[in-house]
Amino acid sequence: MRLLTLRISDGTGTGTVAVRQDGDTLTEIDGFSDVGALLQDPAWTAIAEAANGATHAYDGADLAAVVPSPGKIICVGHNYRNHIKEMGREIPEYPTLFAKYQESLIGPNDDLALPQESDTVDWEAELAVVIGKKGRRISEADAADHIAGYSVLNDISMRDYQFRTIQWLQGKTWEKSTPFGPALVTKDEFEAGPLMTSAVDGEIQQQTPTGDLVFTPEFLVSYISTIITLNPGDVIATGTPGGVGHAQNPKRYLQEGQLLVTTIEGLGQLNNRVVNEA
Repeated sequence: MRLLTLRISDGTGTGTVAVRQDGDTLTEIDGFSDVGALLQDPAWTAIAEAANGATHAYDGADLAAVVPSPGKIICVGHNYRNHIKEMGREIPEYPTLFAKYQESLIGPNDDLALPQESDTVDWEAELAVVIGKKGRRISEADAADHIAGYSVLNDISMRDYQFRTIQWLQGKTWEKSTPFGPALVTKDEFEAGPLMTSAVDGEIQQQTPTGDLVFTPEFLVSYISTIITLNPGDVIATGTPGGVGHAQNPKRYLQEGQLLVTTIEGLGQLNNRVVNEA
């Protein structure tokens, strides 16, 4: 099952609604403003499957971030061996964790704004895990039961701010910088393994199977839930593979007018035009 968050206008303004995608048709899931709100109901799977609300065409749909307001966005650094190598690091014994905030999220087709304060804006294609069931100290064996599904995310990074200190947060959570979506694909329809790519103006920068992780989604759910309770709608961004612009020689960063395309086979595609911040 594929679940999305659709922006709709009702004459008084623009709101959002959770929808189920069936081919080229989006069906509203009445009573739920977005996918994150839907996941708060323990019966979310049955509710989404039974939904028969108003329908919309997928083509041209105005999509928001699939979970627009997650309680937590926990990101993992150095989780693909080829990226660890290109950044000159050692294979980690434990996950490297940092955070983003919900204000950083944008929709899968929204413009990606370059902030006036940074000229080192880099791409990082990532597999995102969305939590569907609350848990603390979840065993790795039980972790899959707590995963609602998977999505595509690009952890856009302002490298100059990221490396000002040994803490990365300030380079990772810029306002409206992180495309996320287009859909949450439920775990019964996706397993980590398919190819993930990022491309700038059609030139592939990153291309690695999503299964080539140091720490698997299940391990990450278990590890993170040891530290803090994971709630429905929380997001774990599982790390990026090699091919980031900062590691190239010469270094490459996003420029106004470029098109950044992030794809994971079986999950979908983000298409974000790069613009200067208004």
